[in-house]
Amino acid sequence: VTRQAALLAYLQDFRLMMWITLAPIPLILLLRGPSKSPRAAADDWVLVHDAARPCLTGQDLEHLLGELADHPLGGLLAVPAADTLKRADAHRGVEATVDRSGLWRALTPQMFRYGALCAALDAAHAAGRVPTDEAQALEWRHEHPRLVAGSAGNLKITTAADLTLAAALLEASA
Repeated sequence: VTRQAALLAYLQDFRLMMWITLAPIPLILLLRGPSKSPRAAADDWVLVHDAARPCLTGQDLEHLLGELADHPLGGLLAVPAADTLKRADAHRGVEATVDRSGLWRALTPQMFRYGALCAALDAAHAAGRVPTDEAQALEWRHEHPRLVAGSAGNLKITTAADLTLAAALLEASA
């Protein structure tokens, strides 16, 4: 990846390596134990965060880290679906109302064990599949990432209206 800046920081007893790039790819964070090895171990934590989600709060990040600290696989921040959901037909007519109970909106960061995430992404690539997020690659391997309740304010900027909303949320939290 070109135009890449590396930032090292420390979070509690873990080494946090964060690659921040100007390219439109996710942020990758690596939480490491006390190992001095320059390579990640299979059980190290990797966090993948979508750079289009600038409103992640420290509280949500701490909640994710705490909830998954002892989890064997990992999980992701998510919000239960609150809106009524409609399935459309080919002509944008309402085909059905979808039961939203049990449905969640996936957010980032997503936090997984390095070895499991690499194996899942490698298997997806080998099968010619492109996951919509890292959790899906693990789901394809019949894994069950944990959903950790996050804030609906952790929105993804995909439109000008989203940008306006994010600016208001960030200003309010400053």
